[in-house]
Amino acid sequence: GVGYDALLVASHIKPWRSCSSAEERLDGNNGLMLAPHIDRLFDRGFITFGDDGSLQVSGHIGDEMLSALGCPNLRSLVVEAFSPAQRAYLAHHREHEFLLT
Repeated sequence: GVGYDALLVASHIKPWRSCSSAEERLDGNNGLMLAPHIDRLFDRGFITFGDDGSLQVSGHIGDEMLSALGCPNLRSLVVEAFSPAQRAYLAHHREHEFLLT
């Protein structure tokens, strides 16, 4: 929902360290534009996205922490559905990076 690109950072969906090739690292489908605090949550596995764009929050993050971060409604956030190419990277993120509980 941040409409000012200068406030966003480019984030890899499948982390650089986990990519098997330069093509994966540089693939535009392996990227998201996120606000810095959301990027940190994503990179550390505290949030992820479903293929339909629904945001999933790890059990490691409580509602009080989300409020302290200024994101009290983060659990109900839904962004646009992802493309098939992005979904492959998101599947990796959900399986290998996301902290369930």
